[in-house]
Amino acid sequence: MKKRLFLSVFAGLLLAGNASAEPLKIGYSDWPGWVAWEIAIEKHMFEKVGVDVQFEWFDYVASMDAFAAGQLDAVTMTNGDALVTGATGAQNVMILINDYSNGNDMIVGAPGINSITDLKGKKVGVELGFVDHLLLLNGLEKAGMTESDVELVNVPTNETPQVLASGQVDAVGAWQPSSGQALQLVPGSKPIYTSADEPGLIYDVLAVSPSSLAAHKDEWKKVIDAWYMAVDYLNDPKTRDDAISIMAARVGVEPEVYKAFIDGTKILTKEEAQAFMKKADGFGSLYGSTEIADKFNVDNKVYADKQTVENYIDPSLLLGE
Repeated sequence: MKKRLFLSVFAGLLLAGNASAEPLKIGYSDWPGWVAWEIAIEKHMFEKVGVDVQFEWFDYVASMDAFAAGQLDAVTMTNGDALVTGATGAQNVMILINDYSNGNDMIVGAPGINSITDLKGKKVGVELGFVDHLLLLNGLEKAGMTESDVELVNVPTNETPQVLASGQVDAVGAWQPSSGQALQLVPGSKPIYTSADEPGLIYDVLAVSPSSLAAHKDEWKKVIDAWYMAVDYLNDPKTRDDAISIMAARVGVEPEVYKAFIDGTKILTKEEAQAFMKKADGFGSLYGSTEIADKFNVDNKVYADKQTVENYIDPSLLLGE
C-alpha cells in the first residue's frame, strides 16, 4: 500500500514537472514592434533570463484565431483587437506595450488627393472595423468631417494597394507593409493622414490568456525582461544594424528598406511603456486609448456590448507592483 502510494505521489510530481516544463507558446506576426521579438529569439535572450518559450509565426488574423482556439498562451495584437478577441470569447490580458504606431498606419490618397478634406464625397477603401478604419474616423473628425462625408468600401488590408491602383477608390487605409506597397504601386499617391498625427491611437501589445498568466506569472515577467533586452539591443548604436538585419530577414525585406518601417513604429523603452500603462483618459494612456477603441468597436457593431477595459490590462509586471 505504501509502495503504491509512493509511486502515485512520484507520478503526480513527475506530471506536474512535465506540465511546468511546457514552453510558453506565443504567436507573433508581421509588424515591426512584434518582429523585434526575433532579436530576443536569435540572440538567445530568453535562455539568458531563464524562461522557455516557443514563438510561432502567423498572418495577423490567423494568430488571433489560434489564440482563440487555445493553441497559444499569448498573442501579439493591437489594443483594440484585444477587445474584439475577448468580446468574442477568448479572454486576454495585456501585460506589455511593445509600441505605438507612429506613421506606419496611413490613409493613402490617390494622385490629386492631397488632404483629408479632399476626400469629401470620395470613396475610401478600408477594412471595416479594423484599426485603420478608426484612423480614418480620427482624421475626418480633426478635419471637421464625419464618416457620412465619404463612401466607405470594405477592402481587406492586404488588398488595398491593388484596389487603389485599380482606380476603384480615391484613398485607402492600411498599415505597413500594405501602406508602403500602395505608395510604391501608385505613382503620385501620398499619405494624407497617419498614425503619427495621433500618437497612442494604436498601441501594439502582448496579450496573455488569464489562465496562463495566473499559473506562470514569474515566467511572464522573464519574457518581459527578455523583451527589454531586445529593445536595448535595437536602440544601442553598436548593435542597431545587426538588430535591423535580424528583423528584416524575418520578413524577407532588405535592411535599408526595413529601417523606414521601424521609423514609423515607436518601439517603447521600459520607462516610456510604464508611463502609458498608468490610468488616464485619452490616447496618452493604454487605458484611455482602449476605452476609445471599445466605443469604436461597439459603434461599428464589431461586438454588441461595452467591455470593461480594466479587465483587459494588468500593469503589475511592467510596473513592478
